[in-house]
Amino acid sequence: MDVIIRKGTVHDMAAVYRLVQELAIYEKEPEAVTAVIADYIEDFKAQRFHIMVAESDKVVVGMVLYYYAFSTWKGRMYYLEDFVVQEDFRGKGIGKALFEAFLNDAKAKGAVLVKWQVLDWNSSAIGFYRRYDSIIEKQWWNGKIFFEQVP
Repeated sequence: MDVIIRKGTVHDMAAVYRLVQELAIYEKEPEAVTAVIADYIEDFKAQRFHIMVAESDKVVVGMVLYYYAFSTWKGRMYYLEDFVVQEDFRGKGIGKALFEAFLNDAKAKGAVLVKWQVLDWNSSAIGFYRRYDSIIEKQWWNGKIFFEQVP
């Protein structure tokens, strides 16, 4: 199977949105996706996030969505927001290729670290990340506040 890893474009947003919905179902929270595709398009055009996609036979089958950030302790970093490969294409090395492309891009842009979250029950993802000598932190708790959306 031929798979191409490439930087995503605005034309990939429908496929990216579909993959995010697939990820939300896998993570048992399909109703949690409240952003709409117009949000993706607008914020991608504004360069609030970046994507790399895996394409097989001109169909997007995987993606990483990330943005640049800054660690006050370490400096320039990349934050990996979402990373998903379509279920039928898992176990074929696509995730490895996407993750390594993400890591290479971070290094090329001078990042000193990359960060992401992984659910504590997702043992396959944890095992995947550990192959890269990743540090899986357990002492930091996530905090968040949702603002009410004004129509």
